[in-house]
Amino acid sequence: MKQPGDSHAQLYWLIAAMVLFWSANYTIGKVALREFPPLLAGGLRIAMAAAFIAPAYLAQKGPASWAKRDIPFLLFLGLIGIMMNQLFFVIGLSLTSVVHSSLIIGMTPIFVLLFAAAIKQERITPRKASGMLIALGGIAILNALPPETGAHGARATVAGDLFVALASIAFALYTVLGKKISLRHSAVTVNTFGYVGGALALAPVILWEGRGFSFARVSLAAWSSVVYMALFSSVISYLIYYHALGKISASRVSAFNYLQPVVATLLAVVALGERVTLPVVAGGAVIFSGVYLTERG
Repeated sequence: MKQPGDSHAQLYWLIAAMVLFWSANYTIGKVALREFPPLLAGGLRIAMAAAFIAPAYLAQKGPASWAKRDIPFLLFLGLIGIMMNQLFFVIGLSLTSVVHSSLIIGMTPIFVLLFAAAIKQERITPRKASGMLIALGGIAILNALPPETGAHGARATVAGDLFVALASIAFALYTVLGKKISLRHSAVTVNTFGYVGGALALAPVILWEGRGFSFARVSLAAWSSVVYMALFSSVISYLIYYHALGKISASRVSAFNYLQPVVATLLAVVALGERVTLPVVAGGAVIFSGVYLTERG
């Protein structure tokens, strides 16, 4: 007989796998971006994810697989939280370093709190507000000194950091708005509408970016990287994330983003030769402190 603790343990193992998939996504994304332009890479990722998840949706049985009255909202949620999040992320990753990207994504819990407060789900206390300001100070430290370039051209830029921040904001909105609907529909249903809707919306972009692009010259490593981004860091990770949203609070789920910068940075240092400089360490420490204070406020 399964005990309640067993189900909680399984949930946290799934979340750990999700964190690992997302952490590796930064370095693997850099590999794909060596050969694919950002918009094409992002469009292909979402289109492939739609193809991967559609059979699972069609295999569902019962009313949970049909969401007629929620279709408009599901599509809106997918366009904001999936399409915009992943496009902004890929564009930002192409313009900045893995280390900067992962630290900025680590601020997602703050954006979750802001959106939750806006719709009266949470309350911003003076302590939480102080934590937000501290975290923003950490971002300023990251960009205080001229960027350095790693072994594979891992150059950090303000523009890249901004796009990654927009990706984080989009995902935070997805988290807050999706909390209630995750109780009415399965993770497969919610994500299918998001990815299929996103793929249809991006079809003109994919066709435009793909015109004249030599797909035959793309290496196996780059293709494998896009498939990884579509299957593991998109479909599987989003399914775990939405499953977790139905079991525990949104703020607790998003808090696992604390682990991403650490794992992502280690992978980038080993695989890409990125450098962990003093501003990065100082900025990261300040960001973590601010996010922690916000979470505990």
